[in-house]
Amino acid sequence: MTLPTRRIGPFTVSAIGLGCMNLSHAYGRLPSEADGIRLLERALDLGVTFLDTAALYGYGGNERLIGKSVMRRKDEFTLASKCVLDVFDGERGLNGRPEAIAKTLDQALVRLGTDHIDLYYLHRLDPQVPIEDSVGALARAKEAGKIGALGLSEISAATIRRAHAVHPIAAVQSEYSPCVRNPEVAVLDACRELGIGFVAFSPVARGYLADAIAHDRYEEDDIRAIMPRFVEPQLSSNLALLARFRDLARGSGITPAQLALGWVLAQGDDIVPIPGTRSIAHLEEDVAAAHVALSADTIAAVDAIFTPGAMAGPRYSPAMQATIDTELLPEEMADA
Repeated sequence: MTLPTRRIGPFTVSAIGLGCMNLSHAYGRLPSEADGIRLLERALDLGVTFLDTAALYGYGGNERLIGKSVMRRKDEFTLASKCVLDVFDGERGLNGRPEAIAKTLDQALVRLGTDHIDLYYLHRLDPQVPIEDSVGALARAKEAGKIGALGLSEISAATIRRAHAVHPIAAVQSEYSPCVRNPEVAVLDACRELGIGFVAFSPVARGYLADAIAHDRYEEDDIRAIMPRFVEPQLSSNLALLARFRDLARGSGITPAQLALGWVLAQGDDIVPIPGTRSIAHLEEDVAAAHVALSADTIAAVDAIFTPGAMAGPRYSPAMQATIDTELLPEEMADA
């Protein structure tokens, strides 16, 4: 099957990609390896040509899963992975030093069973290391043929400009959805000015906009249990917003997830959302959103639900926010 395509740096990819984190990380009980393999295979069969992973996901397990399952079909997709966030001396950590980046990359290549990753991101900014040093490490990896293009994740416009001055950046990845608008502060404008593609992770807001959250009794190791928007007392307020969003989707003849993805796609043809899922049925639902064309009235109705400050609670806990360089929204700054 084929899907509509968009450009991210030098790559032409399906208009909707796949974030692979869910298969190995962060959302409670993990699927079996066999189920993960089936989902990855089905994504390629549906025409998805952009897979996103990271060293952190499953502490290397996600890269190993991709290596075991679909790397034999590598000519069918563009592969993205990430460094800086990794496991160092047995503990999760943040290390943007060039030697750490080089080590993470070499380990990733082994796990993936390849000698080349198409797009390689700095997963987060290490505030202890100048961005120029970290980007320089990626530039050297590109010169060595180990990666094809450079990316940044959850990075501010000012940092993007500093990084781009060292070496052209192909893609910036940040959370973006109808209810998370931080890239609109400055990042989207910077990307467009510099000719950088934008990759929207969590475009269905960690399942919230897919109508997958009804309470805050999460499984063990579900990251949403420590995210203020997805626990009480904030959650009840946000579920009231979701009810309006659900009704709008129903009236448009699509699912809430498809409404969220259609909204993201409508924000510009330089944006590629990468929803993640463990369900083949939900994967098929997400991919079908590549063919959804929302009317201007529907887009305006979405915006009328998620007005500035409508979502209760900050996006991240204070500890998580400390690792994020992307600009805060005005209402977040007021609460900081």
